Parts: sequence; structure tokens; C-alpha cells
Amino acid sequence: MGSESYFGNATSEFALVTPMPAMQPDADAAMVRASQHGDREAFGRLYQRYVPMVHGILLAKLPLLEVEDLVHEVFLRALSRLRSLRDASRFGAWLAAIARNMANDYYREPRALVEHHDASADVDLECTTTGQAQQREAREILEIIRSLPEAYRETLVLRLVEGMTGPEIAARTGLSHGSVRVNLHRGMLQLRDRLDRKRSPAGSGK
Repeated sequence: MGSESYFGNATSEFALVTPMPAMQPDADAAMVRASQHGDREAFGRLYQRYVPMVHGILLAKLPLLEVEDLVHEVFLRALSRLRSLRDASRFGAWLAAIARNMANDYYREPRALVEHHDASADVDLECTTTGQAQQREAREILEIIRSLPEAYRETLVLRLVEGMTGPEIAARTGLSHGSVRVNLHRGMLQLRDRLDRKRSPAGSGK
């Protein structure tokens, strides 16, 4: 019970994106087809609709300070390749794959450069979160999520950080509803277990 209240307070700090309006998959596909024919306004609506998914995928994998810039890079890459997408209904899964590939590319950079970015992020985060216990707890939870198996990591961030529902996660990413449900259930169990162990007197004494 204690871990649940701690968990709820901390994750509220990461509520980054306003709720998305419900929309049918064929409406998304229609916007994709319009974007393929040069309709920038349609692509802007796709951006607003899918930016929480892209942000969440990157946040599950990358240092915090790298995420915002790479979100824009993902959409720029998608725009430049959009005409090659044959099945407009697969836009979400296709975009998610671009985001994952860009996250993997980030770690192919020279290791010294990656470490430099991480060190900068740590300094900046300490400066901005001094005296703000809720933000520190949220960062702690995010680090625990990042230590979980990758399948759980991504879906937990999309659910807890970006505020997406299970059906929204399935619809945006192209994962099956069953996979999302299992990943969220098992991931939440592991997350709460690690939080309980971390916060318990026995765990803090080790």
C-alpha cells in the first residue's frame, strides 16, 4: 500500500502530454494518405496524435536531455520517408520502429560522447530538482523502469508517463492488445516489487 501511494505521487510529475482525442484507425490512415500527398496540416495532426508514443519510446531508452531533440528527429525522418509506407494503417508501428532505431543509433555513437551527455544530464537534473522530493521520486521510478526487461519498459513508460491507455498503446504501436495487457501487468508487478524492496528498511540497509 505504501509503495502504491509513493508510486502515484511520483509518476504524476511525468504527466507530459494532454489527453488525446479518440479516433478511428481508418481516420489515421486517411491522414497518412493525405500527408503522403503533401498535406502538411494532416501530418501536423499525426504529429500531435503520435508524439506521446514517440516520446515514451525514447524516454524508455535514452538520457532525459536527449529525448526532446530526438522526438523531432524521428518525425523529420518519418516525413522524409513517408511516401515509402505502403500500408497507411501501419503508420504507428512504422513510426515506433523509426523511434526504436534512432534510440539504437544513439548508442552507436562513440562511448565517450554518450558518457559526456549523461554526465551533463545528471548535473542539470540535480540543479533543477534540488528540494523537490516529488521530482526526485519520479526520476527514481523512471530509472527502475529502465532497469526492467525492454518489453515491460516501453509499455510502462507509455502508460505511466505518457498517460496512454492499454488500447491506445496497442493501437499506436501495432502491438496486440494481449501483449500490451501482459506487458503492463507483469511490468507493474516487477516495478512495485522493486519499489517495495527499495523503500523497505531491510532493502535500504543493504
